[in-house]
Amino acid sequence: TMDFREALLKALTDSKRSLRSVATQSGVSYEQLKKLKQGKSTSTNVEDAAAIARALGRTIEELLAGAPLTATHPHTLAVAGDVGAGAQVQLIDAYAKGDGKFHIECPPQISPHGHVAVQIIGDSMAPFYEEGGVLIYCRVTHEGVPTEAIGRICVCEDTEGRAWVKQVKHGSEAGLFNLLSINPTGDNLHNRALRWAAPVRMYLPPDMVKRVAT
Repeated sequence: TMDFREALLKALTDSKRSLRSVATQSGVSYEQLKKLKQGKSTSTNVEDAAAIARALGRTIEELLAGAPLTATHPHTLAVAGDVGAGAQVQLIDAYAKGDGKFHIECPPQISPHGHVAVQIIGDSMAPFYEEGGVLIYCRVTHEGVPTEAIGRICVCEDTEGRAWVKQVKHGSEAGLFNLLSINPTGDNLHNRALRWAAPVRMYLPPDMVKRVAT
C-alpha cells in the first residue's frame, strides 16, 4: 500500500488526467493538490481523499492499492438509454455493462460505480427536465421497490417490460403502485406491478452534460 501522495501520482499517470481536472471534479482546491504533488504533504483528510478517489474512479482503498484503470475511463458515466415520449425509457439491456450510447463526465458528487444515466428526449417532462439533459439513478436492489423509492421521482420498470420516469406511490393493494406523471398534463398510471424502481439521484441540464470520448 502506497501513501496518498504516491497513489495520487500513480493514478494521474495511469489516467493521463491533469491535476487541475481532478481538482475541478473533486471539489478539492488545486493548491492543496499541488502541495501533495510537490511533496509538501503526503496525506489529506478522509473527506477530501474520498472526493479525490471518486474523481479518479476509485475508492480510497483502490487508490492506495494502485488499482488499474478499467477499459472505459472510470471517471466517466455511461448514458445507457433514453427517456422519450410519454416518459417511457428504452431499457439499457442492449448495452454491455459500463457501455452505452455515449459517456459523460461523472459529476464529482457521485461515484461512477453503480450509477446509470439516461438522456432526455422530447418535452414530455418539461418544464422540470429539459430535452438533452441527463437523469442519473442507482438501483439499490436488482428486483423490487425499496422503501426509499416511495414518494420519489424514479426510473422504474413494470412487469410488462415498460420503464417509466414517474413519482412512485403505494397503490390500493399490497405490491401495486401508482405512478404519477412529472408533467401535470401527463398520464398517471394506477395500481401497476413493478419489477424495480430506482430514485433519480441527479439531473444534469443540457449545458452541464459534458460528453467524453472513450
